Amino acid sequence: MSQQNAFHESMSLFGRDEVVTPLDTCQPSYLRDHRQRLRQRFLTGGAQAMPDYELLELVLFRAIPRQDVKPLARQLLDKFGDFNHVISAPLDHLKEVKGVGDAVVLELKIVEAAAHRLAQSRVIQRPVLSGWQALIAYCHTTMAHRETEQFRVLFLDRKNVLIADEEQARGTVDHVPVYPREVMKRALQLNASAIILVHNHPSGDPSPSEADLRMTEQIDRSAQVLGLTLHDHIIIGKSCELSFRSEGYL
Repeated sequence: MSQQNAFHESMSLFGRDEVVTPLDTCQPSYLRDHRQRLRQRFLTGGAQAMPDYELLELVLFRAIPRQDVKPLARQLLDKFGDFNHVISAPLDHLKEVKGVGDAVVLELKIVEAAAHRLAQSRVIQRPVLSGWQALIAYCHTTMAHRETEQFRVLFLDRKNVLIADEEQARGTVDHVPVYPREVMKRALQLNASAIILVHNHPSGDPSPSEADLRMTEQIDRSAQVLGLTLHDHIIIGKSCELSFRSEGYL
């Protein structure tokens, strides 16, 4: 394949502003210097030494190697609010921002997946009740910034070790359909001895609704019939959470 053909093939894989070619090493000097300064600051001081827009720039460098990405970083933050909301934003919402194509989306979703994987590694196959704060941190990482409700079930063995974390349903901004029978069926398939229910409130307020209370009561009754323990139901808000056990609902 000729060099010219290879170039045209790469153009078909990415948007015009996101193309990656050998010429990308020929950046203007002011871009090279700016990027080098940000990288060095990150290596020296870590993420805490950088505001959200600069951390986002670092992520965008790989997707858009030859352009100033600061305007795009600020556009994304203006639309979604902060770094966490940007990387966890739905794909279709990200692509509404001018300049965001497949390469940008890919880099953002790699960061999101890495954050989820790291948080999960701190809780999976470990005793949950003795590492409660790590579990709460994991739930916030994976659910706090979602724009629609998600219902997850954490399945535990006899020693309260987390053996599985599974999404059971997705819903709208204020409702998610949950079927106690399906939750119990999956618990039996995994040979679980206990479960923890987790769902998020996109509104940010973790206060339980009447539907939340009824659903939890139904699952609790079903679990007791099958000899399973419902340890808790946690509702994740934007910056805080609510435990049914702590609040006396269980």
